[in-house]
Amino acid sequence: MASKTTNPFVFLQQVRSETAKVTWPSRRETVISTIMVLIFAVMTMIFFFAADQLMAFAVELILGIGR
Repeated sequence: MASKTTNPFVFLQQVRSETAKVTWPSRRETVISTIMVLIFAVMTMIFFFAADQLMAFAVELILGIGR
């Protein structure tokens, strides 16, 4: 199977052409998305912390350890 090689100049032209087709988000969209990601990360952290604490409490109660 023969591989097709592209000269670096042609490759950079193709990259530039493809980059021009990208619809970039506005600053506002980027900020809102970042805030949403941070909010969901904190919510996930709180959920898993609470679940971990609840399971630890249940294991201590069942096994009678940690007193």
